[in-house]
Amino acid sequence: MLKGKTALVTGSTSGIGLGIAKALAKQGANIVLNGFGDVEGPKAEIAAVAAPGVKVGYHGADMSKASEIADMMAYAASTFGRVDILVNNAGIQHVAKIEDFPIEKWDAIIAINLSSAFHATRLALPAMKAADGGKGWGRIINVASAHGLVGSPEKSAYVAAKHGVVGLTKVTALENATTGVTCNAICPGWVLTPLVQKQVDAKAAAQGITNEAATKQLLGEKEPSMQFTTPEELGELAVFFCSPAGNNVRGVAWNMDGGWVAQ
Repeated sequence: MLKGKTALVTGSTSGIGLGIAKALAKQGANIVLNGFGDVEGPKAEIAAVAAPGVKVGYHGADMSKASEIADMMAYAASTFGRVDILVNNAGIQHVAKIEDFPIEKWDAIIAINLSSAFHATRLALPAMKAADGGKGWGRIINVASAHGLVGSPEKSAYVAAKHGVVGLTKVTALENATTGVTCNAICPGWVLTPLVQKQVDAKAAAQGITNEAATKQLLGEKEPSMQFTTPEELGELAVFFCSPAGNNVRGVAWNMDGGWVAQ
């Protein structure tokens, strides 16, 4: 379905981003990976599931720096022609009460979770709007969070950033509503990524309970389904947004959260 298209997924060397990259590669899209840590492992995971002919590139841009995001977008354009599908997924987390929240952590979370989506979007839009003989074709998918729709204590920066991502999604969709470029947000609940595993481990250590008990407690607080959303499920939702069925889905914040926001 996506043969000949190129998808750039930020924060895609593990977790949700890698799950989405794999789902898009299965549909034939070339992939530009971004993130820290091991790169060959994620490339091999994509190669194992990708449609024939899919190419995979990588750029290690620090998503807190606008200049490095610009370098990444230029790399994608020079390597593959243009970015057809932009998935703004990079994110970090820090937990503390507002009065105790370190200023540098606030700045980093806003930069990586919110501002990076703006910088990548502004650089991707011109080529997307010029595609298909000027009619435009593009998909911008912002990975927000259930925390883009509701709040939780001690996550002021994360909740503020993710609410901001949902707002940016709506404006991007509206500005491009008469073109072939759409923008939507995915709002996952708990997904068992390395980021969430750290929270489970911390909860287990703080309360002197097993990892299994901490997991149940974490899910029980928020997620009525009592099960994690998977990166694979989120990848399939991203594929739907890129499909012809998603042509007029514009500006939505689609929660895949086991009922979290329904409460």
